[in-house]
Amino acid sequence: WQLIKENSNICTDDEGIVESPVLQDTHTAEMEERLRRKLQFFFMNPIEKWEAKRRFPYKFVVQVIKIVLVTLQLCLFAHSRYTHVNYTWDNTVTFSHLFLRGWDITMEVNNYPPETGPLSVYMIDEFFKTIDYAAAGYANLPQAIGPYSFPTEDNTMAPMSLCLYRYKDGTIFGFNESYVFNPEIDTLCVNLYQNVTVNGSQAYLREKDIHINFSALVKAELRFAIKTVNFKAAGPITAPDCYRFDILIFFNNQDHDGQMTLRLEAEPTRLVCHGDVEFIKNSQIDDALRSLLNILVILICLVSFGLCARAIFRAQLLRVMTCDFFKQTYGKDLSSDGKWEFVNMWYIMIVFNDVLLIIGSALKEEIERKHFIADDWNVCSLLLGVGNSLVWFGVLRYLGFFKTYNVVILTLKKAAPKISRFLLCALLIYAGFTFCGWLVLGPYHIKFRSLSTTSECLFALINGDDMFATFSIMSEKSLMLWWFCRIYLYSFTSLYIYVVLSLFISVIMDAYDTIKKYYKDGFPQSDLRLFVGPINPNDFSSGVFRDHEEFEMEVMSLKDAIRRLFCGWKASSRGPTGYTSLMPKASTSTINN
Repeated sequence: WQLIKENSNICTDDEGIVESPVLQDTHTAEMEERLRRKLQFFFMNPIEKWEAKRRFPYKFVVQVIKIVLVTLQLCLFAHSRYTHVNYTWDNTVTFSHLFLRGWDITMEVNNYPPETGPLSVYMIDEFFKTIDYAAAGYANLPQAIGPYSFPTEDNTMAPMSLCLYRYKDGTIFGFNESYVFNPEIDTLCVNLYQNVTVNGSQAYLREKDIHINFSALVKAELRFAIKTVNFKAAGPITAPDCYRFDILIFFNNQDHDGQMTLRLEAEPTRLVCHGDVEFIKNSQIDDALRSLLNILVILICLVSFGLCARAIFRAQLLRVMTCDFFKQTYGKDLSSDGKWEFVNMWYIMIVFNDVLLIIGSALKEEIERKHFIADDWNVCSLLLGVGNSLVWFGVLRYLGFFKTYNVVILTLKKAAPKISRFLLCALLIYAGFTFCGWLVLGPYHIKFRSLSTTSECLFALINGDDMFATFSIMSEKSLMLWWFCRIYLYSFTSLYIYVVLSLFISVIMDAYDTIKKYYKDGFPQSDLRLFVGPINPNDFSSGVFRDHEEFEMEVMSLKDAIRRLFCGWKASSRGPTGYTSLMPKASTSTINN
């Protein structure tokens, strides 16, 4: 064993590497037994490790604490985010009623199919009346029910900004089919002050010698801001939130089809409130508790990250050690299946979700401390949501230690390669139907207007959703396309519902039957599992796993361990016996003697 320790220190140059003879039986037996015990302990579950070595399951306890803290954090953040998003949407609806001419209550809810067409203007006079309506509503802001204020220090009306995006030259002479066109877009912005409500925007622009050529107008944007305070979020220890809404009324004339669509957007920005001093002091309790929870989540994720990263690193060191043993003892490499036994995808997933949760918690803390000028709610919710889902998925690892629950995991693992190949073939057929439907039916069917909506419609048909409406909505302008739509939809639904889905289920059931057979007749064993062999139940109480002797890889420095890990791949194909010794040339005579 001392000889093996001398031969496994570091990588040397090509000139310092010589081939070593096969170990003597006594050395081989001793090293084999120690390595087998090490591998048996490596493949144990936390309960077996406790019985074998009285090792406390730190990673399991950390994961339990993490799932509780992360779920609590997510629930609190989800409530805050819902309040924030709902408050923003409600104010957007209010602003649409106050500033958007022609807005109706039927437009507040997104129905499918839509009950009304897009809000649009069709006449030049309507364009200026829409601007005048918004300016008048902004001037009468104090009359609104909502607690809205102007963004100025003295609460007086701030100027509105009207920006016109026009082609540099765009004149159309339709009577003789001619035009003058320069595609370069020119931008002109002008401030609309309070006096614009007296004479109207059209006269106001004429006074400034601004003439709008609607043949060349691409789009127009009307911008202004409003400040408000949200009392709804306030509670016994929660302070109100202050916001500034940057409002945009967008006139879209990019298609130049005579229909200029309107859209209002309100982008909220959270501000620092200057309210009642005593109430602010009370609200600091809530801020402190939320900050404490964020810090605890970050700390527990750092501990989880460290434990799992350490386990992944030690597993790779053990892999290198096992590969060296197989080369030096049996003169062959460990199989690829055996090498993959050392890759724990559960730990990799936990490390990934720890990174997501740490970044998300830090971002959440910054949002709650109002350190961001613009709220990054969506990014934060994405990080915390994905991280939390992976934390819950990680619980399956511990359920997998029980036979009843492990069947599901093994079935998915067994069926994954076949499912991937099957989905690839099904996806090619699906892509053909998607592109065909988008091209042929797009101009005549609302569900096929874009590539994404076409794919969504076909996926809904696979699940039997809204079939009759998909058939009946098709326009009858072209009889040929009407019949093509019927043949297209019947072919797709028949192929995917009766054939593809049935084959998909049969692939999973075949994997399930295979796993059941494995439980009955035994699982196929890799060369690594055959070497490890079964564990004698008496070994748990005999103390054979509790000795304090460790392999040299576990006591060497981190630098040497990393060098040993990467150098293990370097010397894998030298020498006629299929393995390479790491012993210097000077020690060869010692071995032969």
